[in-house]
Amino acid sequence: MSAEATNPASPGAVAGPMTGPVPSPAPRRRSLPRLDLRRLGRAALLGSATRDRLPDAIGHVVEAHRAHHPDADIEPLRRAYVLAESSHRGQMRKSGEPYITHPLAVTLILAELGAETTTLTASLLHDTVEDTDVTLAQVREQFGEEVRYLVDGVTKLEKVDYGAAAEPETFRKMLVATGSDVRVMSIKLADRLHNMRTLGVMRPEKQARIAKVTRDVLIPLAERLGVQALKTELEDLVFAILHPEEYEHTRALIVENAARCDDPLAEIAAEMRTVLNEADIASEVLIRPRHFVSLHRVSRKRGRLRGCDFGRLLVLVNEDADCYGVLGELHTCMKPVVSEFKDFIAVPKFNLYQSLHTALARADGQVAEVLIRTHQMHKVAEAGVIALGNPYAPPASSEDPADGERADPTRPGWLSRLLEWQRAAPDPDTFWSTLREDLAQDREITVFRPDGGTLGLPEGASCVDAAYAQYGEDAHACIGARVNGRLATLSTVLRDGDTVQLLMGQDPASEPSREWLDHAHTPGARIAIQRWLTAHPTPTEAGGAGAAETSRENPAENSAASPTSPTSATGAAPAPAAPLTPVAPGTSRTPRAFGGAEASVSPEAVVADRPGASIRLARCCTPVPPDEVTGFAVRGGVVTVHRVECAAVARMKGTGRAEVDVSWGESAECRVTLVAESFGRPHLLADLTEAIALEGAEIVSATVEPPTQQRVRHTYTLQLTDAAHLPALMRAMRNVAGVYDVSRAQHQVSTW
Repeated sequence: MSAEATNPASPGAVAGPMTGPVPSPAPRRRSLPRLDLRRLGRAALLGSATRDRLPDAIGHVVEAHRAHHPDADIEPLRRAYVLAESSHRGQMRKSGEPYITHPLAVTLILAELGAETTTLTASLLHDTVEDTDVTLAQVREQFGEEVRYLVDGVTKLEKVDYGAAAEPETFRKMLVATGSDVRVMSIKLADRLHNMRTLGVMRPEKQARIAKVTRDVLIPLAERLGVQALKTELEDLVFAILHPEEYEHTRALIVENAARCDDPLAEIAAEMRTVLNEADIASEVLIRPRHFVSLHRVSRKRGRLRGCDFGRLLVLVNEDADCYGVLGELHTCMKPVVSEFKDFIAVPKFNLYQSLHTALARADGQVAEVLIRTHQMHKVAEAGVIALGNPYAPPASSEDPADGERADPTRPGWLSRLLEWQRAAPDPDTFWSTLREDLAQDREITVFRPDGGTLGLPEGASCVDAAYAQYGEDAHACIGARVNGRLATLSTVLRDGDTVQLLMGQDPASEPSREWLDHAHTPGARIAIQRWLTAHPTPTEAGGAGAAETSRENPAENSAASPTSPTSATGAAPAPAAPLTPVAPGTSRTPRAFGGAEASVSPEAVVADRPGASIRLARCCTPVPPDEVTGFAVRGGVVTVHRVECAAVARMKGTGRAEVDVSWGESAECRVTLVAESFGRPHLLADLTEAIALEGAEIVSATVEPPTQQRVRHTYTLQLTDAAHLPALMRAMRNVAGVYDVSRAQHQVSTW
């Protein structure tokens, strides 16, 4: 059924073969009349069911089926109907109709969407095992394994066996079955749609409970499977139950608009037909009235609605290339709103949807949204996976599926991920709440791996999510990432089209951080992290036992805030600092805190082109050999030496200060403060201090700041016997796994 066709009292043609009512509908046009369920029930009870004649009750189903599949064998449908009718005979729905009217209505919904014969056969039988004496073995014997699997997939678990967990466990069972055959969920969606259409006989509180589950679980599943025809009608039915006042307000807006004399959408459609006819492009231009929820959203976004807001224009063509031809003609001959253009043909949505989106502006300022697609794209846009037919059919191409997400469109990436994390859900309540959270993330992005593979992730996913999507629980060892070639923290939110390279640590003791939970959006990542944290509680979480003992055994782990002791932010014991040795005259042994950084060398190492002048090394840039340096004369006959890239040099040159030529004499020992930026991992501090010691440098002091988003900053004040060894020392520190930058500390000076 056409999603927008549920909109009452709206002008213009409606694309799509089906319509569906919403509660308290306004008068509307329908492409097909709604079947009289009481008449259908009488036909089910009185119609002939002999082998030589098709039962009258399934005549509408067969007619709709053959509209999509002219050569279909209807014998399985006849036999399925006979079994279903005889099994349900005597059962009545709460609305008063014979129960058989329900499987017939569900099957008709699927037939109108183009479902193939096996799906329709299972749909007719979908309640037999649950509500009658028919067994799955009987279904297999009479209709084969595929039909048995589909019927089993939609059969509910008994409350007597599962209690309060029956509903979540039924959905878990259904999703697992859907992982092997999406036709299971197609039948469930059609089943829920018919139940929602007839929900008025239920108590209000039961209506609300069913509507909420439909909103939180089934509507997102319909969206992800691309079945827009079912999704939009379900949205309107839920809207009417959960938000009756807003629903009635929206209905009043539609009735008011229908009473208008002018129809701007019809005028634009007529102009578009003229343009496309003159361009000799075979096409259909249709008006697609918005359904209730869509119009309600537009109303909240734009405020006062105008004529063009009540619908959209749909252009249907025969070939993909014609879509772009239509786009070119409309943009050339009419006034496009270029910012509204989107190409979902070149880059389809994750739910198989393909179309070109654009918008055209009228002289009065109204803007009409335009969708351009082929007839086949339209079929898939309405029916989604239902339009794809039998997933067991031989593939049309022998090409190997691309690495990363499965190429099979009936097993999309989001479903694969859902099936992965549901296995790790420890209990039904966790599964149920996590499922709702997962399905609430209704947009998906694609990110690329360096090897050319792709990862499908929900919008808002971070590098943490990408790590667990790619590596599973091995992602515990991830220490960072590169996004589009730039180093990034694991908390970095990814965007559609990003390239992400995950950096994995080599230490088998690598472990996730509790902080990762703040940045994990996918259930797979959150469950894996939480499970590890539960299995490895900290001393505090374990009740404090052993915490004092740990402190006594390794005091360095508890001194991260100390400005003078080396500490490990990851809990690893650091290597001991080298003993202090005498330093050059004029230097201070007391290190400054980071930000008032220090690097010093004996001034007698500096040769200035000003005999007798005193030399002072600028503390703003802390030059040491082999830095390129320059000097400036200051009061008292002193020459200050700066690195040439120092900001103070540019300022002094700007004021007309004359430079003094300076250079380094013989190399001498120096003291320098270096900052190492790294991703947190166990034993990092020990590895860094070992690298420093191997280069012959002595650690005067070291501080480690608390980790922030898995980044750790180490600040070392080091004594070098030869300043010329500084570049080699910095290279050695950068080569330590997890360290992504080592730089000289800068002293912050005010601008003047």
